[in-house]
Amino acid sequence: MNILQLNERQTAVMAILVLYLGKYLTKRIKFLQDFNIPDAVSGGVLASLVFGFCYLVFKVQIDFTLSIRDNLLIIFFTTIGLSSKLKTLLQGGKPLLILLVTAVSYLVIQNLTGIAVAALTGLDLPIGLIAGSVSLSGGHGTAIAWSAIFTDQYGIANATEIGIASATFGLILGGIVGGPIAKLLITRNRLQPHSPDPDLTVGIKHGRKNVNIDYNTMLNSLLVIGIAIGLGLQLNVVSSAIGLKLPDFVTCLLAGIILTNTMPLIFTRFTWPANTPSLALISDVCLGLFLAMSLMSLQLWTLVDLAGPIALLLLAQFLISTLYTIFIVFPVMGKTYNAAVVCAGYSGLTLGATPTAIANMTAVTEKFGAAPQAFIIVPLVGAFFIDIANAFVIQQFLNLITPAA
Repeated sequence: MNILQLNERQTAVMAILVLYLGKYLTKRIKFLQDFNIPDAVSGGVLASLVFGFCYLVFKVQIDFTLSIRDNLLIIFFTTIGLSSKLKTLLQGGKPLLILLVTAVSYLVIQNLTGIAVAALTGLDLPIGLIAGSVSLSGGHGTAIAWSAIFTDQYGIANATEIGIASATFGLILGGIVGGPIAKLLITRNRLQPHSPDPDLTVGIKHGRKNVNIDYNTMLNSLLVIGIAIGLGLQLNVVSSAIGLKLPDFVTCLLAGIILTNTMPLIFTRFTWPANTPSLALISDVCLGLFLAMSLMSLQLWTLVDLAGPIALLLLAQFLISTLYTIFIVFPVMGKTYNAAVVCAGYSGLTLGATPTAIANMTAVTEKFGAAPQAFIIVPLVGAFFIDIANAFVIQQFLNLITPAA
């Protein structure tokens, strides 16, 4: 086996090419346009298949240097925080609480689904949890973190492989299903955006002309992003000191929210970049490159042996997630345009990850119009609250289905 190691620059170049590929596919394939599939998802999935083909046929494994990916994620969530105005935050208080309760409730349903399918197919019940909220709502990080517990205490020897496989296929499914769900809800209910602000939180609306992106607004955006990240990293030091361990991107998100609701009141002559096309463009580029790197680096050949055993589990989870999003989440969120955009993101949360959720919402809003509230409540639920609730739910299910050895 020959290993081709790409450095940071080469990885970044490859990710850009993958994004170009996704944009080309979206332009050429009507299905991708009509159902709002993110460019990074279509390009990234195809790229991972091509690299898998190189591995299986030519015995060449392409490895990427992904340290830059983590920085892109931090920049992206910082821009989301910088776009979160207090007025919209206050308006999002009730919807945030509703979505949080709905999302936590689904963690229970997701695990019940996994356990039921595992029982019907003769698998060990803990595998149902691994292919439940551990890997799907939790993602790769949660799956890896819990795998040792499943192996050591519950005898699931390949817990890591099952978790990674489930999280990988979930990431792909989450990026594919969000757009079609939103399109169905928007067209069936004839929904229109309520926000008078034409500027999107992430990206720029399709067909919009005379977009004002100039040197000064871009420079202001970069300056504020850099300051917000510095504050976010310091907030992380403080939170760690008091025993609250949070990912860097979460504290940077919070720093962005703090700055964007205080600094414009103090420095009134400084043109603040919140809700400007410049900030939205930076956000869109960082999100696209992050997802492109995440998907193109999936080593699908490592999951082939597990595809059969977990296929039925993931199919059941996919169907339940879709039905829950359409028939529960959409009504409780108010059956509005904003609710439809939230549903696009929520399907990404339950099957993939928060960046996937926001990529889904971005693809929808670039076509139909802005939904600023959705871009506040979905990241807050997905990047912060749900991980805390998920850890508690997983442990309770483990205690319920089998005693520790």
